Amino acid sequence: MKKLVVAILGTYRKAGIIDQAVDSMLASAELKGAQTKKIYLLDKQIEFCINCRICTQEEGEKRKECIFEKKDEMAEILNEIEKADSIILASPVNFYDTTALMRRFAERLLCFTYWPWKKLGPPQNRIKKFNKKAIIVASSAMPWPLAYFMTGTFKTLGLSANVLGAKVIKSFLIGFVGHEKKEILSERLLNKAKKLGEKLV
Repeated sequence: MKKLVVAILGTYRKAGIIDQAVDSMLASAELKGAQTKKIYLLDKQIEFCINCRICTQEEGEKRKECIFEKKDEMAEILNEIEKADSIILASPVNFYDTTALMRRFAERLLCFTYWPWKKLGPPQNRIKKFNKKAIIVASSAMPWPLAYFMTGTFKTLGLSANVLGAKVIKSFLIGFVGHEKKEILSERLLNKAKKLGEKLV
């Protein structure tokens, strides 16, 4: 049975730097025999988490239903992720963190936690074992050391992966982007992305 790699993209620009990196990773995963799926959060209707915590009250290892689950497409996305063997979470850096698209997605992952009233935080992950691999991808106008240490991007993406039961095996930060309207990822970075994609299979 083929392994499934699912990529979640929080970019506003299709065919941009993030897209090019993820496409390269997915292509190399396919060459290794994997089935792949790419989901643009831009194309999905996802309601904002209002922190009602209804989904966090019951114990159990499986995610609980959100009050918005029958009103938007978040459950459809999470079903794909739960079937996956590996995931990619990718977002540009916007205002020192992920995009609002990725933040909205991340906040809705509360359904994977147990956090009953009167219990002090932080919420506890329902999934206790990492049963998936994850690679997190970001792009920034800053050079990579500054973007890595001065933004919350990798913390947001890493925590999201963990809540989903995935262990982050690699982080891929593409720095010094945004100098041209339409940018092309360098051959060196495309090759790096290809090697990372192989690690997901």
